[in-house]
Amino acid sequence: MRHSRALIATILLTLPGLGLADVKGPGGKTIDCYCTDKSGSRVELGELRCLQVDGRMFMAQCQMSLNVPMWREVQSSCLSASLGDAQGTSQPPLELPKL
Repeated sequence: MRHSRALIATILLTLPGLGLADVKGPGGKTIDCYCTDKSGSRVELGELRCLQVDGRMFMAQCQMSLNVPMWREVQSSCLSASLGDAQGTSQPPLELPKL
């Protein structure tokens, strides 16, 4: 029973790494897989970007699907930060927790 648990744990720990493995083409040649952003810059597999499509903004991750790199939505809105308004009526900054 202990051996089967160890085997299952090993399999589960190695599966995520297989999704990011190099793709081999005919003859064993490694094929470079990556996505591109709107400016044509290379984006590595697993990286996140805020995309704007048809007036909608969302977080997407570069992933593989059927041996093709593609963008997959992972969050319905983009991460953002705000410094408050320039009028000086913004809320006071929140205090960080003490570590």
